Amino acid sequence: MPLTRRQIYRRRRIVVFGGLFAVLAGIAYLPLTLFAPVSETAPELAVPSIATPAAAETSLPPYGASAIAAVGYDGLLAQAGSTEALPLASIAKVVTALTVLDAHPLSDDDPGPSVTMTAADVASYEDYVARNGSVAPVKAGEVYTERELLEIMLIDSANNYATTLAHWAFGSTEAYLAAARDWLARNGLEGITIVDTSGLDPGSTGTVADVIRLGELALENPLVAEIVGTKSLEIHDIGTVKNTNALIGHEGIDGIKTGTLDTFGANLLFSATLEVGSHTVELVGVVLGGPDHPTINAAIADLVRQARAGFREVPLIQDGDPVAEYETPWDETASAVAGESASIVVWGDTAVSSTATVAPIRLAAKGDEVGTVVFTAGRQTVTVPLVLSRDVEDPGPWWRLGHPELIFGMR
Repeated sequence: MPLTRRQIYRRRRIVVFGGLFAVLAGIAYLPLTLFAPVSETAPELAVPSIATPAAAETSLPPYGASAIAAVGYDGLLAQAGSTEALPLASIAKVVTALTVLDAHPLSDDDPGPSVTMTAADVASYEDYVARNGSVAPVKAGEVYTERELLEIMLIDSANNYATTLAHWAFGSTEAYLAAARDWLARNGLEGITIVDTSGLDPGSTGTVADVIRLGELALENPLVAEIVGTKSLEIHDIGTVKNTNALIGHEGIDGIKTGTLDTFGANLLFSATLEVGSHTVELVGVVLGGPDHPTINAAIADLVRQARAGFREVPLIQDGDPVAEYETPWDETASAVAGESASIVVWGDTAVSSTATVAPIRLAAKGDEVGTVVFTAGRQTVTVPLVLSRDVEDPGPWWRLGHPELIFGMR
């Protein structure tokens, strides 16, 4: 049956408009597919695991109380003996120094104000001599700077200069003690009790944990750290002042303060700089209540050697090691690799964990930073940047034209 004119017209309209629609759709499809952003490619992680080293072996002295720690590491590395507060002896002078400097701060090259010695300073000298305390000579009218008073007190361990310094800074022993107790409380050193300026009174006591923290605070002050590491120096009107710490310069030991009480024994709060592989570790330790200084010096030197052996440099990752892989929908692959090599120093069998954060990518260039991997051992962390191993380029027009999901959001 022949088509009517109306039917022919209708079919022609369908063909014309259908063709027009197809042309318009094609015109729209081409740019949309050719220029639409490609979908994100998520990474597949392969975070490295680090083997745990063997435990450290330490042998601390059997007498008194002792402990070692390292700056930046958790708690005490090793501890032995009494946990009670024991007499500090001249280690108390570290509290004197830090309390005075809190009130009268000095930069490490500033001599500070001048202090003129008086009859009261001479009387203090005579009092300490009568009590068999360590002293340095003094005459009324001599003038010393604040820095020189600190040097004589800390290096030569002169009790009379500790009193002179405290009285100059605060006016009296009582005022100094109030300031010292406030300073101890502000720094969380509840385990330390101070009842005099020099430590000759056995009532000035401390626990090994808080004495080690005191040593760390001393090292944080550049001036104090410099003074306690000085083997000897010349002081006018006195002559050569030699450090009472005979271990300075041995086994990396570079401070901090000796102490001696006839009724208690020999003390040493010490610090040492240890080279462990490509890293430096600052060790702080203390021995309280040893038989004598030669005995504890030998034990401390051995303890430092043990500590050096107990720290291990652990390789974490090498430059270029892959941590994550990308595979795009158009079958292009790339890796997120370490942008640098890294290692960490751990104490004994401290475990090392790792966590990677890697971003998805669309198109990216070789070397673009795409994330980080963080290694953690105790309080220490090492962060390594992750970079792309190669270019991830556009898939090209033929792939795009065959993938309409670029327009419609299909994944």
